[in-house]
Amino acid sequence: MIRIITDGTSDMTAQRAAELDVHVMPMRVFFGQKSFVDGVDITREEFFARLTSSDELPTTSQLNPDDFLEVFQKYVDRGDEIVGIFLSTELSGTCQSACIARDMVEGGEIHIVNSRTVTFGLALLVEEAVRMRDRGLSAVEIAAEVEKLARRTHLLAIVDTLTYLKKGGRISAATAAVGGLLGIKPIVGVDSRGTVEALGKARSIPSGLEWIARHIRQTPADPTRPVAYGHSNSPERVPLCMEALKDVLPQSRPPLMGSIGAVIGTHVGPGAVGVAYIAAE
Repeated sequence: MIRIITDGTSDMTAQRAAELDVHVMPMRVFFGQKSFVDGVDITREEFFARLTSSDELPTTSQLNPDDFLEVFQKYVDRGDEIVGIFLSTELSGTCQSACIARDMVEGGEIHIVNSRTVTFGLALLVEEAVRMRDRGLSAVEIAAEVEKLARRTHLLAIVDTLTYLKKGGRISAATAAVGGLLGIKPIVGVDSRGTVEALGKARSIPSGLEWIARHIRQTPADPTRPVAYGHSNSPERVPLCMEALKDVLPQSRPPLMGSIGAVIGTHVGPGAVGVAYIAAE
């Protein structure tokens, strides 16, 4: 059997992971000395409630080799082959931890893929890997194809507030203060290298979505692939996003829906909305 594994920053719900038969390895978030397993000990709604009432940002921890070793060895002992698809190596050492664990496992076939993305962009690649598995592709074929798709995956989002980027040290306090007065909403993206970049800025969510639409026109989507929409505790903004982008994104397959969890939510805060898609070759 081919076992597909990802980490908690894919923000896949337990229900969706069970439907797809995907193993999701959750990550921890810390408010002071109190530790929570994202999606297990704390819901996304509870996380954002704590986040908005806290003066200090919570901290997060990456998965370590021992976390992966236990899981990998369990499946290898069952005779399974593993395809692990994890968040960008530019954002975390989690993928490197998986590689270390792979080299420690006795026997078995384990393929590790750097997704070069995160959150609903990562979930999009996992969903595509599941489709390949269900079509009968081998583990090595799935890993190779996902590697190719990762280089074409774009994630674009509008961040509602500069507060959390400031708290996390991503921007200066002066920039955040000016941006807050002007009502600026940054547009961020994850590029093909897997790094987060500030791509533009807008004065409102609708104008930000217009910016994203223009970007997609310049880098069109693969019409055969699904699209993933996501938000951070702001589901009411997803229909607005879908409507604004309907003319520039494929509609042939049902869209995937994602909700940003604690690890990424720590940095973007509530109110973000965006899209992930796979660009045409």
